[in-house]
Amino acid sequence: MDIGRWIDRHAGFTPDKIALRTAREEISYAELADRIDRTARAMAGELGLVRGDRIAYLGLNSAEQIVLTFAAARAGLSIVPLNWRLAGPEIAFILKDSEAKVLFVEQSFCDHVQGPIPNMRTVGTDFSAGTIPSLADLMAAAGDGALKSEGGPKDPLLLCYTSGTTGRPKGAVLTQDAILYNALNAEHMHGMTADDHVLTVLPMFHVGGLNIQTTPILHCGGTVTVHARFDPAATLEAIETLKPTLTVQVPATMEAMIRHPDWQSADLSSLRVVATGSTDVPTNLIEAFHVRDLPVIQIYGSTETAPVAVYQRSDDARSRFGSIGRAGLHTEIRLVDQDGQDVPDGEAGEILVRGRHVATGYWNDPEQTAKAFRDGWFHSGDIAHRDADGWLWFRDRIKNVIISGGENIYPAEIERVLREVPGIVEVAVVGRPDERWGAAPVAVVACDDPSMTPDCVAAAFEGRLARYKHPKDVFIVEALPRNAMGKVKLDTVRELVGALGPAAS
Repeated sequence: MDIGRWIDRHAGFTPDKIALRTAREEISYAELADRIDRTARAMAGELGLVRGDRIAYLGLNSAEQIVLTFAAARAGLSIVPLNWRLAGPEIAFILKDSEAKVLFVEQSFCDHVQGPIPNMRTVGTDFSAGTIPSLADLMAAAGDGALKSEGGPKDPLLLCYTSGTTGRPKGAVLTQDAILYNALNAEHMHGMTADDHVLTVLPMFHVGGLNIQTTPILHCGGTVTVHARFDPAATLEAIETLKPTLTVQVPATMEAMIRHPDWQSADLSSLRVVATGSTDVPTNLIEAFHVRDLPVIQIYGSTETAPVAVYQRSDDARSRFGSIGRAGLHTEIRLVDQDGQDVPDGEAGEILVRGRHVATGYWNDPEQTAKAFRDGWFHSGDIAHRDADGWLWFRDRIKNVIISGGENIYPAEIERVLREVPGIVEVAVVGRPDERWGAAPVAVVACDDPSMTPDCVAAAFEGRLARYKHPKDVFIVEALPRNAMGKVKLDTVRELVGALGPAAS
């Protein structure tokens, strides 16, 4: 059974209940089931898609994205949610790599797609123009009757691209079964029921925005209010007026809410729990929420784990302050040393994850799949220790990922752009603490062109990478520090960056 049947079943039990609310409309379970069914038929009919094909979505959070996701499940397709913050070349790479047959795009993001993509059609989610049909037109034209081929639990559904140390995005493949078992973990994490109302403000091109609460609440039969994008004032107003019971925030959005003038006066009493994760969450942010009597529970996971793998529950918010939680209801966790041997309690080890919610691998990338998915376990590259009671405590990241405002930034991706700049001979990118974003990328370069300036270096990123990936500071040095093996000593680079002053915010 495809996961779109969740909506069908709830439409049978509670047809008039609001499933989805946006700024434009309220959609009942019966209406959502109908839209999913008609969209799935349009995919197979008007668009000629067959089981196993890929589609992509480029736009802000919307009802259309949710409909497309469940319709893709119904038709046995995979959907690629695109990060609208990416630059044109980055989007083009993902579209080509995934071999997407159809791109569903909001009108305001049409310019993000540079040039025609071979063998790919475009459909407007909120417009039609010339040869570009609209999703509404296709749904209206869809005929009645069952699909010839429907999706099932083992079919890949989400193809979520996440950058890696190679500098090229990798597409984590999450099956429909993975989305189901992630939902079961999330429901246990939150104590979620059909009576809950989720407020989704994080981008659904990430598994965090899509799968920590949004798809799980639809599995439960509750209601989700979706904001197109995060805005602290709108978030506080929605909590006060719509009375949601659950929401997910990352440190950057938590800080924005705390700094807003309405933070102290807003009525936030409807929230019974706030979930957070994606990075080491500053304790002062959690404490600020606790002062408002809002329990904050932490989650640990990644794109490859769908992401709900390790978590706290409501009763743990204060008693296990700072822990990332315990292994989820449908998750196995190991902590291993460099030789792959389990470490004893109290000792740090790499987090390995196994469960039916874990990705099957990386799309069209057997080399990276073999590295990360070994002997049935996903090797996260993150380090934690377990206490005697089974609680996990995050320690560090093996990879050099920089987490800025909830976004993963990988130095190798930035370094590849820098190496193409004439006059630059050595590059290193490291993260540095930033008061606003948690961390910020900083570039250190050595040049053989005496006229090179930091502004010249910064200009190389325009139109190449998403704005949030641009280095906050550029430092030009005579040479990068290297060890005896000729490798750049990143710890020394970080010390140098720290000595040169705070990053701009």
